[in-house]
Amino acid sequence: MGSIAAMVTSLKNNKRERVSAFKKMKDLKAGKNIQVSFDKKATPHQLKNIREKLQKENRKTLKRNSIILIFIMIILIYVIGFVKF
Repeated sequence: MGSIAAMVTSLKNNKRERVSAFKKMKDLKAGKNIQVSFDKKATPHQLKNIREKLQKENRKTLKRNSIILIFIMIILIYVIGFVKF
């Protein structure tokens, strides 16, 4: 049953019209640079608060990951050294 469904899907996909790579390149407008602009501006105080908040979150994540890693290493050392198989 699965092979029949795959065959039907393949035939359906082959039936659709495809755009050639050459047509895509021809339709591409070269030299058009899209400029990104932001209407909202952040004050230096807001930027400082955001930076401090990110640094605090990063330190918290680093501490948590370090504790988890140390805990796993301790368990591995215990298992390798003291558990008899």
